Amino acid sequence: MSYVDGFVIAAPKKNMPAYIRMARVAARVWRDHGALDYKECVGDDLDVKMGLPFSRLANIKPDETVVFSYIVFKSRAHRDRVNAKVMKDPRIAASCDEKSMPFDIQRMAYGGFKVVVDGGAK
Repeated sequence: MSYVDGFVIAAPKKNMPAYIRMARVAARVWRDHGALDYKECVGDDLDVKMGLPFSRLANIKPDETVVFSYIVFKSRAHRDRVNAKVMKDPRIAASCDEKSMPFDIQRMAYGGFKVVVDGGAK
């Protein structure tokens, strides 16, 4: 089964154009180094009544939104190899200055996940 790195980010709405530009570069870099898929998703329906809404989980402020992102790999070992290459890529280094990040990196949630059910298309 495949492996997924997942992220939840609280980002100021005014910074979304800058975030999307950064994410487009990141998507190219991860795919260039072998990631199977890369998705960046911006909150759209966050006022849900069931469970714990992402907006509350991420403790967003009125001027923020939630970004849910994930990168798909063949396996955890594949993820480790791809991420090692990505971290050495100058395109990523150029966008990793914490002072110019379009979100507060200290509030980013991240984790690696084993896929246990894959309901994707055949």
